[in-house]
Amino acid sequence: MGEIMLITLFRTLILYILIIFTMRVLGKRQIGELQPAELVITILLSEIIVIPMQDTEIPLVNTLIPVFVLSGFEMLVSFIGMKSIKFRSVMQGNPVIVIRDGKLNAKKLKELRFTTDDLAEALRKKDIFDISEVQYAIVETDGTLSVLLKKENQPATKSSLPCIVISDGRIIKTDFAECNTDSDKIKAILKDKHLNEEDVMLMTLDKDGNINILKKDKEK
Repeated sequence: MGEIMLITLFRTLILYILIIFTMRVLGKRQIGELQPAELVITILLSEIIVIPMQDTEIPLVNTLIPVFVLSGFEMLVSFIGMKSIKFRSVMQGNPVIVIRDGKLNAKKLKELRFTTDDLAEALRKKDIFDISEVQYAIVETDGTLSVLLKKENQPATKSSLPCIVISDGRIIKTDFAECNTDSDKIKAILKDKHLNEEDVMLMTLDKDGNINILKKDKEK
């Protein structure tokens, strides 16, 4: 009995260290911020780890192999997502505007399978009780809600929604209509600042003409 307890303790310690190492490698997101693919990997890893803790007759190698395979697959998906906007969009989806200028977009809510009660609860958690005060409410790809209040309801001076128009050196056309811009305007702005799109890590633009550009760090 004592030997079995020591084996169980030893296996549990190894598996604990393994899962901690795996989570560190995969990233530091909180559970509420996980993308769908990341949540699936987390659930699968937890299930795989639990079984050998309870059954000492299962060889540890039967656990190590699927853990490394899943971790490698998640890292590969993340790498491809960093390089391909289309792949990232397929795997993670895109942010969805559900409130614009105080008006609810019922069609988008239905597509997201959100109820008005779900939306009202999310707004209350941000101390917002009147939808008419909201300029934009956006459901992010991880399911969280981002809110921009109307100008008269917020201390900030900016009431336009900043749109990501360049990400990691690539022009993003998803929100062009929302910010009244196009590729030619973006390229003209870059030319005026003596930049190429490949030089830009992140560029945002809003209807008020506010521009924010974060340049890439030059490799030494």
